[in-house]
Amino acid sequence: MPNKQGRRRRFGSVRQLKSGRWQARYRDPGTGQLRSAEETYATKTDAEVALTHIEADITRGQWSDPEAGKVQFGEYAAAWLKDRELADRTRERHESVIRLHLLPTFSARPLSSITTAQVRSWRTACLKRTGKPTVVKAYQIMRAIMNTAVDDELIRRNPCRIKGADRYDVPERPVLTVDEVYAIADAIAPHYRLLVLLAAFTGLRFGELASLRRRDINTVSAALSVRRSQAEMQTGSLFDKAPKSGAGIRPVAFPAELVPDVEQHLDRFAGGGRDGHVFIGPRGGRLRRSNFRDDWITARRKAGIADGVHFHDLRHTGNTLAASGASLRELMTRMGHSTPRAALIYQHMVNGRDREIADRLGAAIRKTRGNAET
Repeated sequence: MPNKQGRRRRFGSVRQLKSGRWQARYRDPGTGQLRSAEETYATKTDAEVALTHIEADITRGQWSDPEAGKVQFGEYAAAWLKDRELADRTRERHESVIRLHLLPTFSARPLSSITTAQVRSWRTACLKRTGKPTVVKAYQIMRAIMNTAVDDELIRRNPCRIKGADRYDVPERPVLTVDEVYAIADAIAPHYRLLVLLAAFTGLRFGELASLRRRDINTVSAALSVRRSQAEMQTGSLFDKAPKSGAGIRPVAFPAELVPDVEQHLDRFAGGGRDGHVFIGPRGGRLRRSNFRDDWITARRKAGIADGVHFHDLRHTGNTLAASGASLRELMTRMGHSTPRAALIYQHMVNGRDREIADRLGAAIRKTRGNAET
């Protein structure tokens, strides 16, 4: 169509519809097919300006197919989750977060229609009905989904742009004294006594302790090997997986003062054979959080420890006690938080500096227990 100067446009065209409004048309840069702009315009000038913007977006490589953004969030989220390489338990958690916290609001909405204002409104509503850690996780997953949609050129910009919404400050957890650790260990059922002591003085996670086998413990060197971690699905099924981080496969020294407790436990309570579980459930089955929780609560209260103290706080306690004199890297390796590369480099520490860390923990045990006995 000629413009006001009588020359034809080099890009696209505009035409007036029977309604009197104006339509902008152009060639799809990918397929070459003739496309119409998403909306019509009151004047010819408005249509030509819109066409100029479309041409500029194509030139800058910022143009996206308007039809692509019409994919519904629920449909795209399902495909996104299916394409991710995730551990079974992580996949289950992601699916639960998407189903419970994202789909009720966004499922039927086209990706391109979701705005930052809508995301902010959704987050505010979520914070009123559930805990902040859950909302942070839901926001992180939604942001990841929308980032992929940007990469797939379905939308131009990720609407998840709320500053600070992807993190939260973890409340400071309590640190128990050595006396308090032993008070709980003495109060709990005998077959769980060593579980409490190793959690506090090795810093192992519950899942790592639950998956320990006899062959993982060396009482001569007072060390154990973390090779796996027990996970539980929402269905109740248990399975062993790789530890939480790449550095999770590691040797960990424990205080020599615990050797008698370890030997006694292995003689009386552990499963049979080299592959027998070190810790078993109350009826001889697998140890689970659910069949341990009541024993923990009862022992904690009997020992006079505050109700807010969780079993995982024993790990935090061990981390804090071990920190004295240990470098950051040594401590991270002991706790299974370093990178895989660092873990490989420093796994020899069980015979060196990690032994020194365990010995310092042992000295704290001797000092505290010695004073208690005199």
